[in-house]
Amino acid sequence: MNIFVVMKRTFDTEEKIVFEDGKINNDGAEFIVNPYDEYAIEEALKLREKHGGEVTIVTIGEEEAEKELRTALAMGADKAVLIENEDLDDWDAFSTAKILSTYLKDKEVDIVLAGNVTVDGGSGQVGPRLAEELGISAVTTVTKLSVDNDKATIERDVEGDSEILEVSLPLLITCQQGLNEPRYPSLPGIMKAKRKPIETVDMNDLHLEEDEVRAKTSIVEIFLPLVKKAGKILEGEISEQVKELASLLKTEAKVI
Repeated sequence: MNIFVVMKRTFDTEEKIVFEDGKINNDGAEFIVNPYDEYAIEEALKLREKHGGEVTIVTIGEEEAEKELRTALAMGADKAVLIENEDLDDWDAFSTAKILSTYLKDKEVDIVLAGNVTVDGGSGQVGPRLAEELGISAVTTVTKLSVDNDKATIERDVEGDSEILEVSLPLLITCQQGLNEPRYPSLPGIMKAKRKPIETVDMNDLHLEEDEVRAKTSIVEIFLPLVKKAGKILEGEISEQVKELASLLKTEAKVI
């Protein structure tokens, strides 16, 4: 089974976001494997353990992303691919899906796994867009997966309920929390990962012009949420609380 995992390098969720001139300042920030992508990596490893085959991790980014690729290799992935985009300034989910599909279109693909969302962008668009570009089925928010020959039985989260599907391979799924418990890289795995080569692919190798991958969307503004004021606890008789609440909604909240 040929298994590919789409991975992204994201901010550590514990990082404090700092803005400078209307942009996020990355200086000194800690980066990690996108947490939802860890579920995808773990599920890929479980599929390989059960069905055999090979797990390849693919990411788009700059040289710094090799650290996160090494983490995936240390978890047990067989191969890692870095598609360099240093010359691409303007890109979005469309661009990402276009680049990934161009790389994957000539590969023997049985299943592609990705995180349901990224913790930085959170759009959840890359997986479905990639499946559309590749001409294969896509199932999102997957919480349970089993594969038997060329059929996959899938359970997915749908707004607090669940849906069970049977889908033919090749297939792309996006992985939701609850699908599995990602393993930690072992010491032998870390040592082996240091010796595993990382394939580097230049945008020119994909024969893509910048116009073909230019972003379809633009960011108008980035800002932090407003700081919430401390709440108030009303005291006294219920009738008194109701009067005070109505007064506050009118004079302070100005919603009535």
